Amino acid sequence: MLKRGYNFIFFLGLTIFLTAVVAAECNLNASLINQDPYPAVPGDYVKLVFQITGVGDPNCGDITAELVPEYPISFDPNIDSKKIIKGGTYTKDYNSYLMVPYKVRVDGEALDGDTPIKLIFGSDQESLKIEQFDLNIKDVRVEFEAYINDYDPNTLILTIEIINPGENDVEALAVEIPDQDNIVIKGSNINVIGALDSKDYTTAEFKGNLKKGYIDLIIRYTDEINERRTDNIKVYFDPKYFGDGKGSTTKVIYIIYLVSIVVLSIIVYFVYKKIRKKKKTAR
Repeated sequence: MLKRGYNFIFFLGLTIFLTAVVAAECNLNASLINQDPYPAVPGDYVKLVFQITGVGDPNCGDITAELVPEYPISFDPNIDSKKIIKGGTYTKDYNSYLMVPYKVRVDGEALDGDTPIKLIFGSDQESLKIEQFDLNIKDVRVEFEAYINDYDPNTLILTIEIINPGENDVEALAVEIPDQDNIVIKGSNINVIGALDSKDYTTAEFKGNLKKGYIDLIIRYTDEINERRTDNIKVYFDPKYFGDGKGSTTKVIYIIYLVSIVVLSIIVYFVYKKIRKKKKTAR
């Protein structure tokens, strides 16, 4: 009888021990190990990679991970936010962890700074956990302003002023005037400017025949996270503010007229002087 009691205690202790071992081996933990791009940009996609450790034991059963689709992130239609993986999963270098990648879109109105996102994960042997992580967000996009600074109807030189009113510097700035009815470009339709700091402005020159109306501009630039972006804007051209070219032509004619009078006066002076000299010599 005493022996049976010892056997019962032994098996009970062994069961408790094995249960503790399984529970220990199925102790899952999660961390956010990569965000691309960093910071994330409102309205754009961001790639997130989570690492879940403690997944090596097959006794854990199925392992579930779900990134909660709530502000500031959302999934594209037909993309499941939940991933289920069999326990006992190892990576090729035999580390007992699981890499869980997601590609989500950031809300277009998301504010700058760290915004919490939630990951729910667990296994058949462990109740679900909810971990909160910070998604770093910054709006590095720039909405440019542009105005027609000058237009010379005689030389056909158009000068456009480009303003960066935002908080972010840009690199590799280029301005393009695409084909359209209100302007016929002579020469290159792209002007490469380079860097433009926040709250600064620059000018871009083109040559072409203009008509009254809106002119479409394509502005390309590289932002602070090295992404190439495009901003489409319009500028309005009204020829009455820049003359029709007749005034400049009149000025040129007037200058030629004055020069001609001066030259003619000099010629008359020297001819008169020469004739007078000859008269003195004849006396």
